[in-house]
Amino acid sequence: MLLIDLARTSAAVAAGSARLAKIAHLAELLGRVEPDEAEIAIAYLSGELPQRYIGVGWKSLQDPPEPRLAATATLRQVDGFLDRIKAQSGTGSQAARRSLLNELFGALTRPEQVFLTRLLSGELRQGALDGVMVEAVAKAAEVPATEVRRALTLRGWLPAVGAAALGGGVEALRAFHLEVGRPVSPMLAQSATSIAAAMGKLTGPVAIEWKLDGVRVQAHRTGDQVSVFTRTLDDITAQVPELVEAVSALPSGDLVLDGEVIALRSNGRPEPFQVTSGRVSSRTDVARVREKTPLSIFFFDALRVDGEDLLDLPGEARHAALTTALPPELVTPRLVTDDAAEGEAFFKETIRSGHEGVVVKSLQTPYAAGRRGAGWIKVKPRHTLDLVVLAAEWGHGRREGKLSNLHLGARDPESGGFVMLGKTFKGLTDELLAWQTERFLALAEGPTDGWAVTVRPELVVEVAFDGVQQSSRYPGGVALRFARVIRYRSDKPVDQADTIETVRSLML
Repeated sequence: MLLIDLARTSAAVAAGSARLAKIAHLAELLGRVEPDEAEIAIAYLSGELPQRYIGVGWKSLQDPPEPRLAATATLRQVDGFLDRIKAQSGTGSQAARRSLLNELFGALTRPEQVFLTRLLSGELRQGALDGVMVEAVAKAAEVPATEVRRALTLRGWLPAVGAAALGGGVEALRAFHLEVGRPVSPMLAQSATSIAAAMGKLTGPVAIEWKLDGVRVQAHRTGDQVSVFTRTLDDITAQVPELVEAVSALPSGDLVLDGEVIALRSNGRPEPFQVTSGRVSSRTDVARVREKTPLSIFFFDALRVDGEDLLDLPGEARHAALTTALPPELVTPRLVTDDAAEGEAFFKETIRSGHEGVVVKSLQTPYAAGRRGAGWIKVKPRHTLDLVVLAAEWGHGRREGKLSNLHLGARDPESGGFVMLGKTFKGLTDELLAWQTERFLALAEGPTDGWAVTVRPELVVEVAFDGVQQSSRYPGGVALRFARVIRYRSDKPVDQADTIETVRSLML
């Protein structure tokens, strides 16, 4: 199959807002894909790469070579290029990646270049999330969607599940089982604004656990072999020797555990997320890095203990198995209660300890791998800043023709200008999109027909976010984590927006 086929399907999916139409477009293409390209096609259309990461940053994707007029690149050819790009290492690897990237993009038409740029930059926002893709795979393979979801729970990687469905139908899907050493997609949590609101969504007593701002890990052990995976199913076993040693010391030789690793200071308070993230991502001289930044391990769920699969058991039973298999120091602190006031006190104490928030959990819910299960609800304190809009990017899909992704800046009193902190398109209603598009075009400085529109810094927007982290991507050296728009502050002039010093102080 040619890459242009995916590019056209992606454009058709992005152009419409109807779920059934998206599913139909995707299923039509998947029904034509070759068996050895099915996994690639599903990954690309889901906005993912089979290689996960290939070491290409957004700067490398700027100024592509002149496009070809005729489309000839196949999925296999493109995937082979990405394999070669990822394989580059050592001295000269950056230049080699750039050369290969230029060669690849030089073999593509303009629509293919646009599609691949958005795919590699993580900005393929077309509305083909897992739920839509599951339905599309089921339709193309003529199998029940429940069978696809079950296999996805156990395999954790939709492209592999979809390829099996397309190639072997229900029989191939039922061949998937929980396997030690093969990660499953982690269960995710919904959100609530308060402990009382979270408890109100659940029945009976609940468990309230620390929500750590660390790196989600899934630990697998069979005999003396331990493997560790991230929430994106990447193998990080060699990078977390503390966790490997801790799991190896447990009496059970057959385990699958869900938890987090986090870097703590000597007083027990967490380091900023980037310290933990940087430590976990370090692949060289791990012993030295470990000595400088040791990791603490906290497990909160057990998917398998002593050879027994626990996925379908209630949360209370899984936690009982967890505490039986692990010493207390490896188990995430938690409170079981049906009293909202008691839960609120636990939440406040968790925040005072420096942690991100809590997760309120039903004691009856099974493990909903790969989904935001109704039985887990996260509660975090909300941080907000008043920032200035510096530019906005044209949207895609249902936001086609609207200025959507906002470039956010903080005031810099020393220079009299603004320092960019990041981007967000979260929290924008259709009404707000229409209003801000009209307003931005009136404030435009320069052309309005490019990827982004620069605007005069006259609008203040209140933004909620989860934290501030160091960043080399933006000139201020910091960026907001998970920023989302609350409202525009028509009551606040630009000279009263928050400063870059205020933002940096939030990292302490």
